[in-house]
Amino acid sequence: MKTLLLSFIAFSCYVGTIQAQSPSQDHYKSAVSFMYDNYNNKTAFNLYTQVNWFEDNSGLWFIDYDKQGKTYKTVAFKSNTVELLFDHQKLAEAITKVTNKTVSPNQLELSQIKKDSKMLLFSSEEIQYELNLKTYELKIKPPEKEEEENPLESTSPDGKWIAYTKDYNLFIKSTENEEEHQLSFKGQKDYEYATWYGWFDKMEGENGEREKHFYVNWSEDSKWISTSIVDFRTAEKMYLLDYSIDSLYKPKLLSYFRGSPGDTTMVKITPVFYNVDTKKEVKTKLPTGTHINSVSGHWSKASGVFYARYPERGYLKEYVKRVDLNSDTEEILIEETSNSGIDSFEYRVLEDQQKIVFLSERTGWRQLHIVDLKTNETRLLTSNGYYINNIEYIDEDHGIIYFLASGKERANNCYHQQLYRVDFNGQETLLTPENAHHILQFSEDGNYFVDNYSTINMPTTTVLREAKSGMIVAHLTQADVSIVKSKGWTPPEVFELTAKDGKTTIYGALWKPTNFDASKAYPIIDATYTGPHTQRFPKSFNRGFDNQSLAELGFIVVQIDGLGTSGRSKEFREHSYKNMGNNLEDHVLAITYLGKKFSWIDTNRVGVFGHSAGGYDTGRAMLAFPDFYKVGVASSADHDFRMEKAWWPEMYQGWPVDDSYEAVSNITNAKNLKGKLLLVHGGLDDNVNPSATFKLAEALVKADKEFDLLILPSQRHGYRDQHRKYFIKKRWNYFVEHLRDETPIWNFEWE
Repeated sequence: MKTLLLSFIAFSCYVGTIQAQSPSQDHYKSAVSFMYDNYNNKTAFNLYTQVNWFEDNSGLWFIDYDKQGKTYKTVAFKSNTVELLFDHQKLAEAITKVTNKTVSPNQLELSQIKKDSKMLLFSSEEIQYELNLKTYELKIKPPEKEEEENPLESTSPDGKWIAYTKDYNLFIKSTENEEEHQLSFKGQKDYEYATWYGWFDKMEGENGEREKHFYVNWSEDSKWISTSIVDFRTAEKMYLLDYSIDSLYKPKLLSYFRGSPGDTTMVKITPVFYNVDTKKEVKTKLPTGTHINSVSGHWSKASGVFYARYPERGYLKEYVKRVDLNSDTEEILIEETSNSGIDSFEYRVLEDQQKIVFLSERTGWRQLHIVDLKTNETRLLTSNGYYINNIEYIDEDHGIIYFLASGKERANNCYHQQLYRVDFNGQETLLTPENAHHILQFSEDGNYFVDNYSTINMPTTTVLREAKSGMIVAHLTQADVSIVKSKGWTPPEVFELTAKDGKTTIYGALWKPTNFDASKAYPIIDATYTGPHTQRFPKSFNRGFDNQSLAELGFIVVQIDGLGTSGRSKEFREHSYKNMGNNLEDHVLAITYLGKKFSWIDTNRVGVFGHSAGGYDTGRAMLAFPDFYKVGVASSADHDFRMEKAWWPEMYQGWPVDDSYEAVSNITNAKNLKGKLLLVHGGLDDNVNPSATFKLAEALVKADKEFDLLILPSQRHGYRDQHRKYFIKKRWNYFVEHLRDETPIWNFEWE
């Protein structure tokens, strides 16, 4: 009797945590159906509508998708009425007649569309057509011969001079008499005038030739030239081995110039200026920088005046200067300083108004500030206490700035952005009052904008609005997800909790399988990317499918923005400065919170995956929280910031390089691994070099830790085509096998 009672208790406990059903071919089929190419405008329509503005500012055209196919529509600003761009049946018949290929009226593939009252010009399958909109006579239009511009030379705005290089020096030549003038004289190989550093320039072998580049910046009046000296003489390289060429049986060595954090042996860039009349260089005090903190800028309308911008190494200071080459004077207009890396500074010079507007976090929030160039007075333009995402449009004539901001309307989610306008007196006006996330496209003249507004659980509405007032003048499209809803899909659930600081609200979202059963227990997977420059919270409706494929295989998937990420206060982001290894603490807190809140989440089976900086997170999760995270897939990861490209770690982990780099390295913490870890990298990744993944693999071997390694020899930082499918399949099945403890299916169909 006692034995029977114990058995009954054990069975009762088991019933409370029934495992989710083993994945079948149907589960994989459902997972594949939620890949972007298989649902976007095929089973879920108008999640986001891209519009195309006519060049004459008379209106726009767009595509409206539904179950039958797609319809090309237009809006003319004179009437603000949505109409068909053309008669689809007649055009399909016309194309069929010309090409002898049957074309469906609802499946037309058109691009490069131009329209007037009588004619429609467009391309289809790389053929250019001209359509008479009254008679529907269709003609194949011979391609226009475009004069090919020589990328290694530049003509002055007045057409009188051509700039080019010879023997690594800068020359100009008169277009009137071809008289040549040499402007620089110190150029030599690897100390080159009027070129630019190519981030992805790869050379074959150790001493291979770098791709030729040319760069000069003419002043509007053609009297001045700005350019750079690019110095490769002491710069070190990174290397790749290309095993992917079928006809070669030895790998090809590739090299490229790229500095790592703390390096002094980097590409150096020096700004130089020339007076076209005197044919002489004009010296300035602007500094020589590395390829991650060089001088950039543009010419003023005033002759010989240049606006220069540059950060100091370490990104704790940034300058905007006005350089007057006529008087050899330099004036600091903006000096931006911070105790953490400056990553959100932006400025615009409004010369007609004699003002500069710039975005800065100097108040603790990213806000608009304005400089009066007449008085050099700087003042806060906006009202503070919220985050400005970006400047959308500036109407300089009327002194109006349109900007997108989050967190200003307290009733809205703090990540949802809305459009505002502010005048130079600081008067702010909300233009998009809907309690949603607004994604905009402004017309070139700034009179209209298209607004795709939604939330993660409110379908997208796309409208045309008048910029000045924000008034809706036309409804363009409405998202339709009736097909996927009929299959059981529901949008992700938003959750919030208090962060590790005990006071700040943080947000996340979770995805469930479409066959979700609350009586079962599901493993949970953290889709991570805690980079301080980004966000993971899915703000708009079109992001609601991001993790559905993986969820279909029997998982709960979450995305979380903890302390240290972007889009909120400076204090919020600074939690990660020189401390990026701790960005996952809020993720652990959130998953633990969800496990207590929902009986159907099994926090004894927690997985994690991420790409690039998210791949670093994955390694960090498995090594810093080895008893919490059990299975991880880290792809294209920067496992040790000392081996990364210099700018990103120096901005967020600090410069000079100190012991904090060692402390947060996945490589130096390899001995902590307990769970199952799959490392993946593209063999030709020239963004995040594969060396850190190999170095982590070596450290894991030395620590006698079992792990898995997948190298995709031909792939760069992102994986494409068949390789992408292979990787996704591998990632899905790694979690099925090791987090669900089930036998995965390899041979399933991709639609």
